[in-house]
Amino acid sequence: MRNLILFLVFIASTSFIKGQKNVIDKIVAVVGEEVILLSDIENTYIQDQEQQLISSSSDYRADILERLLIQKLLVAQAKVDSVVVTEAEVEGTVQQRIDYFISSLGTKERVESYFKKPIEEIKSDLRSPIREQLTAESMQQHIVEKIRVTPSEVRTFYRKTSKDSLPEIPDKFELQQIVIKPVISDTEKERIRNSLREFREQITNGEKTFNTLAVLYSEDGSATRGGELGYMSKSEMVPEFADVAFNLKPGKISKIVETEYGFHIMQLIDRQGEKVNVRHIILQPKVSDKEKQDALNELDTIRKYVVNDEMTFEDAAYYFSTDKNTKNNGGLIAGEGIDAKLERAEIKGDMAKQVNKMKVGEISSPFIEQTEHGEEFKIVKIKAFYPKHTANLEEDWSIFENMLKNEKRFKILDTWIKDKQKDTYISIDKIYRNSNFKYKGWIK
Repeated sequence: MRNLILFLVFIASTSFIKGQKNVIDKIVAVVGEEVILLSDIENTYIQDQEQQLISSSSDYRADILERLLIQKLLVAQAKVDSVVVTEAEVEGTVQQRIDYFISSLGTKERVESYFKKPIEEIKSDLRSPIREQLTAESMQQHIVEKIRVTPSEVRTFYRKTSKDSLPEIPDKFELQQIVIKPVISDTEKERIRNSLREFREQITNGEKTFNTLAVLYSEDGSATRGGELGYMSKSEMVPEFADVAFNLKPGKISKIVETEYGFHIMQLIDRQGEKVNVRHIILQPKVSDKEKQDALNELDTIRKYVVNDEMTFEDAAYYFSTDKNTKNNGGLIAGEGIDAKLERAEIKGDMAKQVNKMKVGEISSPFIEQTEHGEEFKIVKIKAFYPKHTANLEEDWSIFENMLKNEKRFKILDTWIKDKQKDTYISIDKIYRNSNFKYKGWIK
């Protein structure tokens, strides 16, 4: 789902930046001091065509206009209520969009070729629509932020929900893990440090650029972007990396930094408020066959402790696991859904091979899982399994609670739009005045 959303964002931004060259532009609507141009509608129409979102409506452009009218209404009210987004938020989102373009097309040069303009001009094109989008989202959140539901409301909502419309819940798991990081020899660590020292010297002496060395040698996905990570806050970085990144001066090369992912040197590109954009070169120590086997042997010993009831899996995770995201909650791996359980589709690769042959309560043999950050050595336990079923209140309370919150949010926003239409200046071009809008208050 996340990849689909990112793809839709990519297409949407692409349509906006490329634009509609043959449109003779004019103002088609005004909301407060906000204007909607004919090109806004046409660009959105192109974007929806590319996403195959065009509905069967006979007047789809009027549907688009109404979406834009609602967004402008939110933006206009945001100015009145002083709901603002920071430039750091705008720049961070712009950079995320650029980063996605680069990851989709491969390099900055390919992005510039695709859009027929330099990266800085693409960023400039993106800033205004992204600022408006974030402002509308912030205003909408401001309107519905006080939504609360009580347990009795949730029960009533469930009883009134048609049994035919209850969602189908897929197979879900609660999985626990214990992860062991192999001990890296001092010799291997020094080899990595020497390589990074040499890179740093080449950059400082002007022999090579940071970008070039990152492309050639960095061992993560940012290599294709010359090591550029995009705008990130401290909370998005591991502490050791953040401490150095936020104390760098533009253009300066950092000292060597060791994190759980490897060894880095970095260079500050820019800072926007509470976010920084750095490029880095990361080298990951090579694990010898002996070190791998030692880690697997340690996991096997830990597994025996649990199987022989010498300690619980939860205690073993706390005392032995090197995975900071799970060790303090009994090794429990969180899923992406509301209830944090893992859907079967979320369990992939080496983990899936283990889970598919296990029963509830069983602990896997030690295995190596390939991840985006390299190899992880682990054992897993199926704590619980929830078979596919029609949603019910006993097993899926959080789903119905969230459905009720969404229903309340929709009603509040629906009422807010109707009320704001009454006391906001709105003008619609005559070509759209006979359109069948959902909200009739646009025409005055």
